[in-house]
Amino acid sequence: MGINLDLIKERLASLNNEGRNDLWRPTDGKEQTVRISTTPDGDPFKDIHFHYNLTKQGIVCPKRNFDDVCPICDFASEVWRESQDKGDKNLEKLAKSMFVRQRFFSPVLVRGEEDKGIRWWGYGKKVYEYLLNLSLNPDYGDITDLHEGTDLSIKYGKKAGENYPSTELTPRRKPSAFCSDPDGSECAEMLENIPDLFEIYSRKTTAEVQAILDEHLNSIGGSDSGSDGGSSDGDVEDKVDKAFGDLL
Repeated sequence: MGINLDLIKERLASLNNEGRNDLWRPTDGKEQTVRISTTPDGDPFKDIHFHYNLTKQGIVCPKRNFDDVCPICDFASEVWRESQDKGDKNLEKLAKSMFVRQRFFSPVLVRGEEDKGIRWWGYGKKVYEYLLNLSLNPDYGDITDLHEGTDLSIKYGKKAGENYPSTELTPRRKPSAFCSDPDGSECAEMLENIPDLFEIYSRKTTAEVQAILDEHLNSIGGSDSGSDGGSSDGDVEDKVDKAFGDLL
């Protein structure tokens, strides 16, 4: 009997997520089932704007998330204008690498891992659009309903010939309860303890963001960042998915 690769993948995913118990990421190559949780404000689809490519982790944008001053946004815009005036592709690439990127999140209960409680699942624009359309489909109704909501089957992985992994979603045909006793105390406790996204992705002050930007610019000497930010618009989302995967 050979090595169990599925088990190895699960253990690797567990290792990568160690210390980040409030986040969930689909296991590569494994079909999993989740249920999107209802939220107190009735909106289970959240978004955060990040700056990537400056540090190993994404930086929560002060401007797009909190309407505060963001030195990275200001600098990237300035560099972009200069690149267009001069026709400088290196400056254009630098600006693109710093532009803000939107990431979407939903609180989910992973079937078979209910003991871990509700966690946040981060995904890209394509999945976001699919989930919005599913939520508006009258054949399914309220997919987060505690008594008769809809579980989602998720297949995540890299297909043959593709450079980046993709996510396939399939709603279950039969409605189901969110937990064994939707009106019970255990279910209520899980819903009351949905983690705060901005505790997971902490807000930085304008001064802290400026310091990160300064350090990044010093490290590249004000020249080409060498990042993937110069990619075409068609694969930007794939690049961000990869960066987000690294962040986890």
